[in-house]
Amino acid sequence: MNAQRLRRLVRKEFIQIVRDPSAIAIAFVMPVVLLFLFGYGVSLDARHVPVAMVVDAPTAETGTFVGRLQQSPYFTPLPYPDIHAAQQAVMAHRADGILWLRNDFSRALLQGGPAPVGVQVNGVDANTARILEGYIQGAWENWLEQRALDQGTPLVVPVVPDTRIWFNPTVRSRDYLVPGLIAVIMTLIGGLLTALVVAREWERGTMEALMATPVTIGEILVGKLVPYFIMGMGGMGLTVALAVWLFAVPLVGSFWVLLVFSALFLLAALGMGLLISTVAHSQFVASQVAVIVTFLPAFILSGFIFDIHSMPAPIRIVTHVIAARYFVSILQTIFLAGDLWGILLTNGLALLLMAVIFLGLTWRRSHKRLD
Repeated sequence: MNAQRLRRLVRKEFIQIVRDPSAIAIAFVMPVVLLFLFGYGVSLDARHVPVAMVVDAPTAETGTFVGRLQQSPYFTPLPYPDIHAAQQAVMAHRADGILWLRNDFSRALLQGGPAPVGVQVNGVDANTARILEGYIQGAWENWLEQRALDQGTPLVVPVVPDTRIWFNPTVRSRDYLVPGLIAVIMTLIGGLLTALVVAREWERGTMEALMATPVTIGEILVGKLVPYFIMGMGGMGLTVALAVWLFAVPLVGSFWVLLVFSALFLLAALGMGLLISTVAHSQFVASQVAVIVTFLPAFILSGFIFDIHSMPAPIRIVTHVIAARYFVSILQTIFLAGDLWGILLTNGLALLLMAVIFLGLTWRRSHKRLD
């Protein structure tokens, strides 16, 4: 490669990026928008869930239990006069569940016998229903413990769980989602943006003019890679800064380790984008292929939102050819657990292999001719 020609090609790409507002928007504006949407708008936590409260016979015991629920950040108790009114509220989506304390609740509790609590949960949203059921169970157990402590009597429970939450002790879905979102953002920058700008050159005829010059195909590919690699790493730095300083996501591991593995993933994403551009010479086709091949798999099949182990076996096999799967695992490990090299090296080697494959295929398919 000729160093002077390569510098000129890189400079040409930077000038083209500056003149193209869409490239700047995809690289720097879209990451901010996505971070704000997922950081503030998307949450897998269930907080302030409206629960219909039905107390057939109000007593001191039922009052303390309802008060316990009112102090919880997970519930918004809504009083209803009877069970039928509460069921109508659930059907009208004014409440997501019902907690029913029947007439004999206090009497059975004072006599030391079983005092059943009726719980009905709207199961349309299965995830929220399971979370709500667990929260109600936890609130009930906490109330029993506090009641036994106030009375000075031991609470006889055959099994007492000793719960320890590793890596995300605050149990915030934001700490889980925002690191994975970095993989989606870098996929957009590396895959979609690169495929579009190269296809745009084919449509405008500037690629034909470039091929008429003495530059080699290797210089053309490197001249395309370097500017968008720098933009991708800049977008990564911006998203990490916002994640840590704005959304208070902990970065337990080393930033420099994160930088190295981000560079590996970005090379794989750039390789996918350049490979798409060698197949599709129009922006429309390139955008459709890039969305289907890069963005949607990174969003759905990478473990960013949906757990891979919960997917059917054939889909789990497909996820092994998706680069974002390995990068999401690296991001969540570095952010929440630290530099666990057993996980990082395994996923990093997979990213390196995929980068070599995609860039190698791009090199093989790229020729300095117009066919």
